Amino acid sequence: MGTLYGARIITGMGIGSLSVIGPMSIAEISPKEIRGLLTSWYTVCQGIALTTANFCVLGIIKHIPNSKVQYQIPSAAVSGFMFLCILASFFITESPRWLLMVGRREEAVATMAKLRQLPRDHERITGELIDMEASIAAAHGDFGGKPSLWVVAKETFTVGSNLRRLQQVTICYALAQLSGANSVTSYFIPIMKLLGHASDTQYSIFLSSMYAFSKLWFSLIASFFFIDIIGRRRSLFIGIAFQTISHIYIAVFIKYQQQGQTNAASGQAAIAALFVHAFGYAVGLFILPYVFGGELWPDRIRSFGGAVGQTFHWLFIFAIKQSLPSLLHNTNNWGAFLFFAGWCVLGLIYIYLMVPEIAGLSVEEVDKIFEGSWLNAIKVTRAHRAQTRAFDTVDGVEDAGSETGKRSDNIISIKV
Repeated sequence: MGTLYGARIITGMGIGSLSVIGPMSIAEISPKEIRGLLTSWYTVCQGIALTTANFCVLGIIKHIPNSKVQYQIPSAAVSGFMFLCILASFFITESPRWLLMVGRREEAVATMAKLRQLPRDHERITGELIDMEASIAAAHGDFGGKPSLWVVAKETFTVGSNLRRLQQVTICYALAQLSGANSVTSYFIPIMKLLGHASDTQYSIFLSSMYAFSKLWFSLIASFFFIDIIGRRRSLFIGIAFQTISHIYIAVFIKYQQQGQTNAASGQAAIAALFVHAFGYAVGLFILPYVFGGELWPDRIRSFGGAVGQTFHWLFIFAIKQSLPSLLHNTNNWGAFLFFAGWCVLGLIYIYLMVPEIAGLSVEEVDKIFEGSWLNAIKVTRAHRAQTRAFDTVDGVEDAGSETGKRSDNIISIKV
């Protein structure tokens, strides 16, 4: 057992660092138009891993007798996959922002051209690099040269705009756990027993595997059709609303089931409510805290801020998982789901008041959103978007006029 505990600690160190580096690196290199989509694929990969693990466990229980081999096979499979990841890491490019921060501009230009698949002198490449350099120069002028850990920590916890970033990231991570999502995932089989559908172990594990599979597909749908298209705020509203409705139904069902006043149809609807909950979680609080943790921070403190956010994230996961059995016991089971529903309602209020829409903004433009008072971010976002739409309209009119002129010139030249 000591070996297993030691292995889990080492694994946790690796997972913890990857949960910081993964979303942060994706957000840094992504085009602003699809930054949310690409960053959300970090959670899609989590869904692939969770689904694979669940079906692996199901296959082992069905086909392998009870022995050490039952845990040796999944451990070996994970090791093989991580070996492939180590090999793939040699082909990963450095972040252009980091290269600019350490004075390696030529490499930054080459990396940007490679990432965007455009010539080095393309206006898109030039424009993005100019914005990055301006942001880095401004931070350098405000806080000096290469910062120490103390300087970075001080900047994170004392500068108002960074505190606003910190509260948004940490509160979104907290809401993700207080909404009950990870509790449902981790205690899926006991919850199925509460719903009266877990008499057979293999059937319960099969449903757990299908639940993981549904979260994977819902994450895919959210990444393509929600995060960047309808925006972060609306995705959160939709997702949390579905979670709230699901929790309320499950709470009511368990309450009446304890009194013997339910039927088979309502029980099937309770299972469906769990999958509706998975959809809501995937659309909102599963994906977007990772997106925020990667894209909100300025270059200078992005890694530190991301690490602080993930630290709170894992602490919240630990706290909720440890407390759920006690919560279920002390609230007659059904009260726990009303507890989660209440936090979902508070989450909707918080998002409406405090979370600005940053879809389509560059990492440098995000900095402007967090300047000013706590409640000013949404106003600044709306003003910025109105200005952007005005410029787009003017550009569209100019482009249309230019195109009309070209067509007129062509007609004239033909007549001549």
